[in-house]
Amino acid sequence: MITTVDNELIAQAESGIQAFLDEQRDRGLIAGSYYDDAVAKTLPNLRKWLFADELDTISPGLRDGLREAINKKQWEALANAYARDVSFGTGGIREKMGATRDVVLRLKEEGIHASIIKGPNTINDVIYLLTAAGTAKFGIERTPKLSKIVIGFDSRVRGAEFARAIASLFLAYGYTVYIFDEACMYPSVTYAVPRLKADIGVFISASHNDFRYNGYKLSCQNGSQFDPVERDKLYHQYITQVKFTDIKLTPLDQAPAGKLWFLGGQPSIDARTITDGALAGLPLADPLPEAKSAYVGCEDRIIDMHTLHYDHIKTFLLRGDMIKNAEKPLNIGFSAFNGSGRKAVPQLLGEVGFKDVTRIMALDALDGMFPAFCSDPGKEQQPDPGDWRAADIAVAAFKEENPGKWQDLDMIIGTDPDADRCGVIVKVPDNQKAAYPHPGTGQPRDYTLISADDAWSLILWYRFQFDIEKYGCVQDVEKKFIALSHTTTDLLVCTARKFGVGVLKTWVGFAQLAAGTRAIWDLHHDTGTPGLTEGTRLPVYDEGRTSPDQAVCNRSIHSWEGMDDHARCINVGALEQSNGFSILGAPPKDDRSLGEGGHVRDKDGTFAAVLVAELAQYAKLAGKNLLDLLDEKIFLDPEIGLYVTHYEPDPIDGEYEGLSGYTKKRGILDKAEDLFVNYASRSLTLADMKVMGATSYRTGKYDAINWPGFPDEGYRFYFDEQRRSHLTIRPSGTSNALRFHVQLFGGHPTSDKLVSRKAELRRACVKVVEDVRALIGAGV
Repeated sequence: MITTVDNELIAQAESGIQAFLDEQRDRGLIAGSYYDDAVAKTLPNLRKWLFADELDTISPGLRDGLREAINKKQWEALANAYARDVSFGTGGIREKMGATRDVVLRLKEEGIHASIIKGPNTINDVIYLLTAAGTAKFGIERTPKLSKIVIGFDSRVRGAEFARAIASLFLAYGYTVYIFDEACMYPSVTYAVPRLKADIGVFISASHNDFRYNGYKLSCQNGSQFDPVERDKLYHQYITQVKFTDIKLTPLDQAPAGKLWFLGGQPSIDARTITDGALAGLPLADPLPEAKSAYVGCEDRIIDMHTLHYDHIKTFLLRGDMIKNAEKPLNIGFSAFNGSGRKAVPQLLGEVGFKDVTRIMALDALDGMFPAFCSDPGKEQQPDPGDWRAADIAVAAFKEENPGKWQDLDMIIGTDPDADRCGVIVKVPDNQKAAYPHPGTGQPRDYTLISADDAWSLILWYRFQFDIEKYGCVQDVEKKFIALSHTTTDLLVCTARKFGVGVLKTWVGFAQLAAGTRAIWDLHHDTGTPGLTEGTRLPVYDEGRTSPDQAVCNRSIHSWEGMDDHARCINVGALEQSNGFSILGAPPKDDRSLGEGGHVRDKDGTFAAVLVAELAQYAKLAGKNLLDLLDEKIFLDPEIGLYVTHYEPDPIDGEYEGLSGYTKKRGILDKAEDLFVNYASRSLTLADMKVMGATSYRTGKYDAINWPGFPDEGYRFYFDEQRRSHLTIRPSGTSNALRFHVQLFGGHPTSDKLVSRKAELRRACVKVVEDVRALIGAGV
């Protein structure tokens, strides 16, 4: 019921928020359409939520939190929460649960109904339930109808409580719900969906973002992200149209018979299995002792999904006996970075034969506040295993917990909170230290975070070389290809082509790698032959275009090599610079399955961890570490050569804060656009290298939430005519942040010059970003 007090409060809010927005506009912090949009949306959105009586049932305490914020004149926080809706990206939604540490701590202590500022531009219980209601309605109105869902969550604050609320909503809409009983990995969900023949996967996570964030990741029936057409329909026709009255809940302990299953548990002592129905033969699990109260009377309905997932991963090992019987066993440290890989990675490594795996306990506990990382206002650090600062934290914690063991350690493997990314820390030999200085200080050190670019290149080489050693050639080489994003290293391209394997380049994101691979599979199915019909050639894509005058790029494909008239249909690697990895395999038997001989259709850090550990064991038995192997087998190979890559985000963590962040992002990109248009007339040089050419990548996929012609895949500046050395400035499509990617080709140095050449190129990479930051105003 709308009260006189609420009317007075909304009047105060209207005056206060308008004054705040005007002040931001006058200072140039919120400009143009961003100011107009904020004025048009903030107060109507706030009024809608404050006057919605039904929210007292859905989220008790929400309206009290708004009243408290208005009384405290928290105009900036209210404007940020109500000026727009959470952006819906390729995989779902992701935003802050609270703007500060104190707010998130309050959520942690009080639960999902805490009286904090909640609105359409924050992640909260109402937004989760509205998004879930849109998803549920989409599923039941789709043809064929969707009726089964897998739900998981990682270590984020209150993730389990959010997941159970979402499960209650899907039960109320008649779905069969499979929910994990404790924090799990995102790959656990992307594996479970096709394994259970479910229709949808939902995962509560914000991946490697800092503690303030959470999200809602969506998977379709084969575990990949929804294709663009279905995703757009789901969002525009359902999620944006739901109302508070569409939120209905069936408590888990009142689930209809047969509608609620749990996933996880611990392996059953008596090896029980499901005996009938569509799930017949799947292993049942015993309850986790620490989670018994979570099962709401369904203790006999727990599926041992973890064992199924782990056993699937083990099938990709090439030299299992080498690991088990190694005379010089690998010594591994493991950091879960307070995430859900804490059990899976050590267990898997142990089961495949690695006997010396040391968990870094300071980073092991499930804790969505990520206490080892800075949480000070304005300095919030993200638990990203691909970040050198995270590597420093892991190394320091290992040394503190294990005095005297550092000398014998071979590597540290780290996974992010949802364990879909894997980072690898290795020792640096004395003769290589000049090439791997500390990124923060520039000083030599005895360890480095090996880039995903280099690690994935080595894994490819190792797997191709295994075939050659065993069979004399790469098996079915004419059918094989890799998929990589266009900001990922050309080392992968050269390595694949050396062995006769095709290459597909897509835009950034694992959804793009999966979509591009599916497009290749569809060609294979459409022709009815192992590839294209004789004489048929694929269109030639160059820089995402089939002709130079094409303004808008293809939505998925950047380019390909060796794919034009071959029978390429087996994906042997899907690889991202941002530490994502999988193997997608051959065309699946149906649209609900993984690729034949393939792994999950999204990245899996646990999978990558096992494969990189096998590679490191191989290297150790040969008397080398991974950096030695990289030099010998990749950089010094005359068919490949030396490529050095460098990555920096802006800002270093998170995004440009608040409503002013949109204006800041636009201003930086306007300067980047000017640089792109006028590079030739300005005789642009970066790090004393002349820019020889430039291009922009615009696919249109994020124009609606940004502006027409938004450069979603970035601007690229070339330093050579062969286009092997370049800088890419790429904006995030859904958040206020930028990415800088540099690749420099160093030719074919001799072994005695290799270390100095690597060091030279690394310095040049850093200088390129430093110079372009100054030109476009990024990082200032």
